[in-house]
Amino acid sequence: MYHINQNSKRSLHKQLFEALKQDIIDNYKIDERLPSIRKVMTMYNLSKNTVESAYSQLVAEGYIESIPKSGYVVIENNFTNFTNTYIEIHKEEKEELLYDFFPARLQKESFPLKIWKRLSTKITNDSLDLGKYSNRQGEEDLRIEIAKYLNTSRAVKCTANQVVIGNGFISSISLLALILNKEHDTLAIEEPGYHVARKVYENHKYKVEKIAVNNNGIDIEKLENSKARLVYITPSHQYPTGVAIPISNRLKLLDWANKRDGIIIEDDYASELNYVNRPIPSLQGLDINNRVVYIGTFSKALSPALRVSYMVLPTNILESYQENYSYYDSGVSLLTQKTLHSFMKDSYWDKHLRKILTQNKKKHNLLKSLLESKLNNSMKIVSQGGGLAILIQPTLSFNWEKLETLAKEEKIKVYFAKPRCGGNYQAVMMGFGGIKEEELEDAMDIFSKIWFKCFI
Repeated sequence: MYHINQNSKRSLHKQLFEALKQDIIDNYKIDERLPSIRKVMTMYNLSKNTVESAYSQLVAEGYIESIPKSGYVVIENNFTNFTNTYIEIHKEEKEELLYDFFPARLQKESFPLKIWKRLSTKITNDSLDLGKYSNRQGEEDLRIEIAKYLNTSRAVKCTANQVVIGNGFISSISLLALILNKEHDTLAIEEPGYHVARKVYENHKYKVEKIAVNNNGIDIEKLENSKARLVYITPSHQYPTGVAIPISNRLKLLDWANKRDGIIIEDDYASELNYVNRPIPSLQGLDINNRVVYIGTFSKALSPALRVSYMVLPTNILESYQENYSYYDSGVSLLTQKTLHSFMKDSYWDKHLRKILTQNKKKHNLLKSLLESKLNNSMKIVSQGGGLAILIQPTLSFNWEKLETLAKEEKIKVYFAKPRCGGNYQAVMMGFGGIKEEELEDAMDIFSKIWFKCFI
């Protein structure tokens, strides 16, 4: 039996998802069937939407798949191959690290906790109706603020009605995969690119065509030669190379979508964190033919723990969502949505963005300087100027596995950008967001010591 707390601030579907996931990892075998949605509803007194949402998340993250007339079964993945592997991963996570160069996290102290607590307390009063279901698309007042922000800061053309709130990036693109699967069965994606997006669409039974990235972003000629009418891109700050698509190629992408009757999924990855130039306006803002779905989150600039994402759907896709999938709940708690609404409405979001940009620009510039001074000509910087990481590559033959091993011994954690299925691109992702500015030099001293031991 799972412990599902009906009075917890954490959403019921999130509690159920995590309980099921842990049960799968600990107890289930490959091809073993999960209990039916109806059975779980009855056992835990949960709504159908709640259970379906939890199962959909498990599908999206690659733990289970839906088999017609058989229900949901466990599939092979990195966690279900060997239980011992999972145990080792979690033991490793519990080891005390001196420094963690994770490329997508923020420093704990950067979150505006006092303001957030004050706003949360303020909105938790008699006017907050906890006796009814919240808006499944997301609270309207929050969607209004997000639409305002996107219009003014990202040149996105939208109304609040087009905004759909989600419980993090995976939740949003998984819902989008469902909406689009009647018209599309193939997704084109950048290579190298964001493996999570690829995995979600593979789990939804899409064919995936990998399209190479060059100095101008996704190779449009190769995209035109593919069979796909649906493409996922990160045009303002390509993940992981950092390349931005120039205006000429953006127009070519829109032309491709018009001629192919296609759809572009624009993931505005880390667009707020640009330390060299002003943020590039969105691709969606150039679209006049309802060809672009715009996706963003609050993870890189505010908090990944809040699990708040959003999609801006063009009107034709919005109609399909409202007709067929509006019963999907956003998955974000009412309290979180109301607090975030106040945070944006009262201008704290704009102030926070300025603060976080200043803080991370300092750390970015310091890390860049330390990399150049300590590693010299042994490396080249291949991506910098935005986001929460600087990417480097060695300039001579290099033992990547040795770097990872030595890093563990020195109690630092390093991460690599590389294709999941072959390819030559490989780089070290030097994340600085979660490391304090005053600790960066010490962290780089340790890193540089092991770096030079890895050349062949």
